[in-house]
Amino acid sequence: MSEFDRHVGDYLRMRRALGFNLRREGQVLVQLAAYLEQAGAEHLTTELALRWARLPQNVAPINWAHRLGAARGFATYLKTINPDTEIPAPGLLPASAPRPTPYLWSPTDVGRLLQATHQLRPLLRAVTHEALFGLIAASGMRLGEALGLSRDDVNLTDGLLTIQETKFGHTRLVPLHPTVT
Repeated sequence: MSEFDRHVGDYLRMRRALGFNLRREGQVLVQLAAYLEQAGAEHLTTELALRWARLPQNVAPINWAHRLGAARGFATYLKTINPDTEIPAPGLLPASAPRPTPYLWSPTDVGRLLQATHQLRPLLRAVTHEALFGLIAASGMRLGEALGLSRDDVNLTDGLLTIQETKFGHTRLVPLHPTVT
């Protein structure tokens, strides 16, 4: 076991004892230790961390940023043991993937989509999809929220839907237009 392997193991044990999962980070840090050992490195440098982070080919640049982030966390720990360790600065690799431009559905688009559901077979599939797409279009709900609804979440009398466990783990009420109920 190399010195870097030992330090990675100690770092992961310490962080996990603090409640962190670090499953993916643990895997990539073991790879980092092997890379540093193979390179004959005496200490972790920003240049080595960047070279290692960019090793996987044919992956999105965000993956490189995640790998460098794991190396940065480990380097912060390692610097307390070896002062020659360099901590890669944040922002050296892009940390987010470019978001696609959302498509805004016009009333005509929604109408064509709902009309197209009538072509589905069996009939239950057609009416289910029409109801689902109509609900999403009328309420602005996310697909996962609509699929997660139960009968207890629907209050047709007051025209309200209760969304449990939203994207950020909250509960929210969605008012419905009378034409939807």
